Amino acid sequence: MIDDLYSTRILTLAANLPHAGRLAAPDASAEKVAKLCGSRVVADVVMDGTRVADFAQDVKACALGQAAAAVLGAKVIGADIGEIEMARDAFRAMLKTGAPPPEGRFSDLSMLAPVKDYPARHASAMLAFEATAEACALAIARRTSPADAA
Repeated sequence: MIDDLYSTRILTLAANLPHAGRLAAPDASAEKVAKLCGSRVVADVVMDGTRVADFAQDVKACALGQAAAAVLGAKVIGADIGEIEMARDAFRAMLKTGAPPPEGRFSDLSMLAPVKDYPARHASAMLAFEATAEACALAIARRTSPADAA
């Protein structure tokens, strides 16, 4: 069972993290930490309306958290915040209840389905999507806040 969890594909993804690092001038950033294991992800975004125009992530996580971050990083440029939030929610449901994996641009999260059987790993696997969704929402809120209109 552990071989399914740490498959060659997952380990390859974890070793090749797209958009690693930080942006010099993000519209917003968000940090998420998994309390149980200490995994941490910081996501930086530049938004074009509701779509991600630029992205970087600083990931300090186990191979599962890195693999999920790699799936995100490979497809996040051009994604709408709604797509990211739907993928996050579907990913969470897949891990918690065995629901179908996310569809669309983040469908590669299906390879993380075996994580369902390891609840202690759920938080780390979710970090990149949670941080990115939050950073997108913060960036959009800053652009549309009444203070910016004055």
